Amino acid sequence: MPKICYTPKNFNARSIAMIDKANEIITQYEAQGFTLTLRQLYYQFVSRDLIPNQEKSYKNLGSLINDARLAGLIDWEHLEDRTRNVRQNAHWADPSSIVEACAYQFRHEKWNTQKQRPEVWIEKDALIGVIAGVCTELDVPYFSCRGYTSASEMWAGAMRLQGYKKRGQTPVIFHLGDHDPSGLDMTRDIQDRLNLFTRGDVRMKRLALNMDQIREFDPPPNPAKTTDARFQAYQEEYGDESWELDALEPTVLVALIREAVEGIRDADAWEAATEAEDQAKAHLQLVSDHWQSVTEFLEES
Repeated sequence: MPKICYTPKNFNARSIAMIDKANEIITQYEAQGFTLTLRQLYYQFVSRDLIPNQEKSYKNLGSLINDARLAGLIDWEHLEDRTRNVRQNAHWADPSSIVEACAYQFRHEKWNTQKQRPEVWIEKDALIGVIAGVCTELDVPYFSCRGYTSASEMWAGAMRLQGYKKRGQTPVIFHLGDHDPSGLDMTRDIQDRLNLFTRGDVRMKRLALNMDQIREFDPPPNPAKTTDARFQAYQEEYGDESWELDALEPTVLVALIREAVEGIRDADAWEAATEAEDQAKAHLQLVSDHWQSVTEFLEES
């Protein structure tokens, strides 16, 4: 893993202690299969009472982490920015390689044999990396709303859900968002607009962040935005504090999604579809393993 010194820097004792703690937290989550964003790392510091939950603290931690990476004290691959990514074509060494990749990637539409058809929608693009693994494992589409979903994406999503309905399935949207005036209203907004475009019949469940989870996991609060048009109604019900989805442990988000999806899945139908998928993958792998024989047969025919 690359710890590369580009800009040497002398840190004071407090900064060294903060850097050591950052590496400790990052390593803990790496062992669980997660790569944190700076925002998630910040909330780990806040939840451990190492820094106050203030915007100034977030900026100061960001500056320290940046300096530590440049000085070669934090691995460059141990934090990620999930909102900016390079995209490029895939490449293969030879045809057998792509066939082997197809064997690994091949998927049946296992949800086609289910009565309900789930999707996971999340408010923040920065948390896509947290939910991607479990959604991929469960073969569930997942979508970053980036706040209030655009009209174009909402309509496209509704048309996708209409396709499920035409197959006789009930679409189910699991939504995750901040617990603040707008974050709560986003769930209502999704439900209303999907009902408009689909004429109803879409089940909607707010999976997080909810008050029972706040009481159970005790994430650090933030002041609710008084400038939000929905603040007064929110204040009357919940008070002046709000909570960010990022403050929940990644393992908690994964567990919530797994429990919700598996809770609506017919286990027998899923097992049968999985067996058919495994058999198809095995056939593709045989083609890859015997590619030379395949090409000789094709050349002779």
